[in-house]
Amino acid sequence: MSKRDYYEVLGVAKNASDEDIKKAYRKLAMKFHPDRNPDDKNAEEKFKEAKLAYEILSDADKRAAYDQFGHAGVDQQAGMGGGFGGGSGFADAFSDIFGDIFGGGGGGNRRDRVYRGADLRYNLEISLEEAARGTETKIRIPTLETCNTCHGSGAKPGSQPTTCTTCGGHGQVRIQQGFFSVQQTCPRCGGSGKIVTDPCPACHGEGRIKKHKTLSVKIPAGVDSGDRIRLAGEGEAGVNGGPAGDLYVVINLKEHPVFKRDGDDLHCEMPISFVSAALGGEVEIPTLDGHAKVKIPAETQTGKVFRLRGKGIKGVRSAAPGDLLCHILVETPVNLSERQRDLLREFESLAPGRNNNPRAQSFMDKVKAFFSQ
Repeated sequence: MSKRDYYEVLGVAKNASDEDIKKAYRKLAMKFHPDRNPDDKNAEEKFKEAKLAYEILSDADKRAAYDQFGHAGVDQQAGMGGGFGGGSGFADAFSDIFGDIFGGGGGGNRRDRVYRGADLRYNLEISLEEAARGTETKIRIPTLETCNTCHGSGAKPGSQPTTCTTCGGHGQVRIQQGFFSVQQTCPRCGGSGKIVTDPCPACHGEGRIKKHKTLSVKIPAGVDSGDRIRLAGEGEAGVNGGPAGDLYVVINLKEHPVFKRDGDDLHCEMPISFVSAALGGEVEIPTLDGHAKVKIPAETQTGKVFRLRGKGIKGVRSAAPGDLLCHILVETPVNLSERQRDLLREFESLAPGRNNNPRAQSFMDKVKAFFSQ
């Protein structure tokens, strides 16, 4: 079967620049790469065809021979050098494509590549009152900072890191696996492309040193457990002079003795005597701002909830504060005197029937109905 014109395969004109040819190949390789098209023989053949076309057109000598003699001028040269071709232009292009497909970045020369420092997390525990009103606090964190002695190079002052002989300074080594040539991080230099032969005495060749630093953190009013505050550039120092990472302060609320938070609302339990529950009255309940009075109607039962509008917390992203929900808990009296016991027995004898115990009577009616089925 006759071969297609290599310029036609890549979709470029015969006077296309080297950069245009490289871009066209990268586009096709990304589209038809076997790892993106598993078990697709047609895509695999198109990938091979594009690879061969680029191998010829990216090499100045091969391209000149192809332009003059067509396929006959390059058939004996195509594929020489093994793997994906011997041309450095092809290798560079494939490194870029390999990185795009697998998310690793181009192979390229890594001798001057810098790396961003790692992000850090700090768990900060604060009180409910501090969360509601906002506060400012100081935290002390361990971190890695750029070494002031070697300025991050890892080499002793007056010396310089040397190029890694294993990867030639590229930071990656190429391993041939059948049809594919796979790039991996150099095991000797760890991807930096450099070897420190005379390490800095302060950081022992790491380029970074461990330190503790104290930071001031402003806690906005309304934060809740799980909220994060980002401190840009306060994470670990970068490698080879790269930018520092960020510090994320994660908020955790301490357990409160009175209130439980539910979003912007607060909940609390208010115990009252059975006399107050039966006859009604007025009780004083706590709020984050002080106290508030709640009128208890007669015959109030356990579980009754009173809502105080606007007495909750105004969240960070809320337009108005939440509510305070007061849950009534009717207490059974304890440590009764004999006189009190007699009075309760007298009360019980004067209050028979369903009128004084509607819930109990209703429950018994349900029990009777259940067993009579």
